[in-house]
Amino acid sequence: MRTLMGLVVLSALVCSCGSRNDGTNGGAAVGERIQRIENGLVAFTPGAPDTTPSPAKLALSGRMAHYKIPGASIAVINNSKIEWVKGYGTLVAGRPAPVTDTSIFQAASTTKLIVSAIALRFVEKGRFDLDTDINAYLQSWKIPENEFTTREKVTLHRLLTHQSGLNRPEGGFSREEGSVPTLAQVLKGEKPATNQPAVVQFEPGSRWEYSNFDFVVIQLLLEEALGKPLNEIAHEIVFDPLGMSSSTLVYPLGPGLAAREAIPHDAEGNPGTPALHPTAVAQGGLLTTPSDLALFTIELVDAYWGKSDRLMSQETARRMFHTEVQLDPRILGFPLGQGLGAFTSGEGQALSFLHPGDNYPGTSSWLVAYPELGQGVVVMTNGAMGNLLAMEIIAALSAEYGWSTN
Repeated sequence: MRTLMGLVVLSALVCSCGSRNDGTNGGAAVGERIQRIENGLVAFTPGAPDTTPSPAKLALSGRMAHYKIPGASIAVINNSKIEWVKGYGTLVAGRPAPVTDTSIFQAASTTKLIVSAIALRFVEKGRFDLDTDINAYLQSWKIPENEFTTREKVTLHRLLTHQSGLNRPEGGFSREEGSVPTLAQVLKGEKPATNQPAVVQFEPGSRWEYSNFDFVVIQLLLEEALGKPLNEIAHEIVFDPLGMSSSTLVYPLGPGLAAREAIPHDAEGNPGTPALHPTAVAQGGLLTTPSDLALFTIELVDAYWGKSDRLMSQETARRMFHTEVQLDPRILGFPLGQGLGAFTSGEGQALSFLHPGDNYPGTSSWLVAYPELGQGVVVMTNGAMGNLLAMEIIAALSAEYGWSTN
């Protein structure tokens, strides 16, 4: 339970349905496994002791109702393949359209994993250097120099590991109604953007502090260097090669995808209006399905083992999941590391990489993978309390598949 509490703290830092069996273990066996998970959740109670005697096993449907979450979708990876995918509940509360295995959710900060993979691909190709002053690459905007940048500079490595020193804009990325600010305007905090400007607030490299500005700067780096929007870059490098046909960084969704959109809901279960920024998307603008994110996860695992180099080499994948910064366990309640764009945990067979996501007014996304085991899961919901539900689902999956959660 201590681990689950820590994961919820981490997620706070980063804010009847169809199913498909793609596994090789046999449909009946997988079906039984799904039933055990669906009926094997344990209530997450913040502050509870690590162990409790014979905790009651609860149904997923009941936990969704408890957290007032209309819809959820799960994709499970086993033996480096999608073993099963299943949707639960509805796209919008009070409406009949069900969540299916093709329903589209906001990935929120899980978007950062894909952007990190793209950036590392171009590092591998020699287009960027991880340790060069990022201002040497930027054109329309540069990191403002101040007393904190005198000795140390902001680099791509420090952006990917949240050691840049850049602030975390209070209230997120706001703008004048109906406007479409440029990335430079967002970073400057210049109208029509109304958010705080990006400013270095401590010496780069001196400590870890999560900031969405880090990835907006990476987006600017990629778009200026390649001369095209991040969505086009993502399609060319990730989405199209991997068959992620339900993934996009453009909102509102087009007619082919809009009918499958899971609408966000607040903590009371009321539907809200998606608050996605039209320009700054690298920090949390991906819309996708758990199946698509599972395909991306499998590609990263295959790269880790040297079985594929469509995205990156084995060397780059292993560097991505190498712990660059050990986070303070007193904050989270358990050890967690920061890799290059991914969070890391454990060693050996227990090694995992992960990234949560949470968007206002109420969507959540969790991606967790064990590269040594070839296993993992993507959980996405359309409710503000989705991170708590995801923790309970991941705990049930851990018990079923024998994953380590410590």
